[in-house]
Amino acid sequence: MRVMVIGGDGYCGWPTALRLARLGHHVSIVDNFSRRRIGQALGVESLVPISSLDERLQAWHELGGTPITSHEIDVAESFESICSLIEDIRPDALVHFGEQRSVPYSMESSSGGLFTVRNNLMATTNLLEALVQTQTDAHIIHLGSIGVYGYETLGYEIPEGYQRIRRVDPSGELGPEHESLHPFNPVSKYHLTKAMDHLGLAYYAAKHGVRATDLCQGTVWGAETEETRRDPRLANRFDYDPTFGTVLNRFALQAALGKPISVYGTGEQTRAFIHIEDVLGCIVGALASPPKRDDHRVQVVNQIAECMRINDLANLFADRSDSEVVRIASPRSEPDENDLAARNHGVKAFGVDPVLVSPAKIDTLIEFARGYADLADPRNLYPTEAPKNLEPVT
Repeated sequence: MRVMVIGGDGYCGWPTALRLARLGHHVSIVDNFSRRRIGQALGVESLVPISSLDERLQAWHELGGTPITSHEIDVAESFESICSLIEDIRPDALVHFGEQRSVPYSMESSSGGLFTVRNNLMATTNLLEALVQTQTDAHIIHLGSIGVYGYETLGYEIPEGYQRIRRVDPSGELGPEHESLHPFNPVSKYHLTKAMDHLGLAYYAAKHGVRATDLCQGTVWGAETEETRRDPRLANRFDYDPTFGTVLNRFALQAALGKPISVYGTGEQTRAFIHIEDVLGCIVGALASPPKRDDHRVQVVNQIAECMRINDLANLFADRSDSEVVRIASPRSEPDENDLAARNHGVKAFGVDPVLVSPAKIDTLIEFARGYADLADPRNLYPTEAPKNLEPVT
């Protein structure tokens, strides 16, 4: 299968490209390297040194991997270029990671927020329109977010994209039951773009017959995959800073250093999680399970393994290390606490048996972080104002 991985130099995109190439697919990476430039501008780098994309691909070639090609294109700004590339490759599928992925970055400044909105919406729209204009019948797999539904306590399990509803007519009688997309309630500009992407996918599926899958993903954790372990030049990102660091990876480094484990706000927030290996499993499963050509609706999967409270996670890391749990005034605008439950039948239908957070997995993650601990920048372990707000949990 010919597969274009948009954003193939990133945390999820790079191991996805390797996995698909290992499985024999003909992979083409498209990236504009904006994630690397943003990190340099902010002064935050991956804990694990990462090679340039050219060096990564050279290492993969030396190991005998199926060749991967790369193309430096800004998908959000270069519609003609992406159309030309699609016409040349004629892909069977596009895996779309090519978006600004940080919630904090989208909210910390007007420039970051505007970049997130402009980049994410135009990247998705340009890809969808390019498929239509080039008459390419490719399955587009978009990395969405479970956060599009918000973090209020709903009191029910979030379905996978669609809910069954019945309208009440003027006389008070219930109308016939039908399916509708579940309402959105984004809590950041990043989540706003993911909600609008979701509607864009639904529009192009309904009006143009584009075969589309939206993977509403939880927070990703984990450091390595089978492929990235093969050579240091294939190493994946491991972000721990307040802007790009995901919560489990941040906790792991704090525990490895014996530093306080930082919980934002009350810690009673519940979030959905998935391991990086399971992300790859879901992509492989989605490639093998495209919507039918006459479906004319977006296929939605809640790409999550489990939901956990942040306090429970922090306590697990504290129990496996010498660190204490501290509370920091939350730098984010979100409810102080919530319950969250979401259906993940699609993940299991893809044949993925999800990795769950466990003491053994936490030990492995802490030990991995400890191996690079001397490269950590202590200034990036906590939000800028955090030292004034450290409050031990008793």
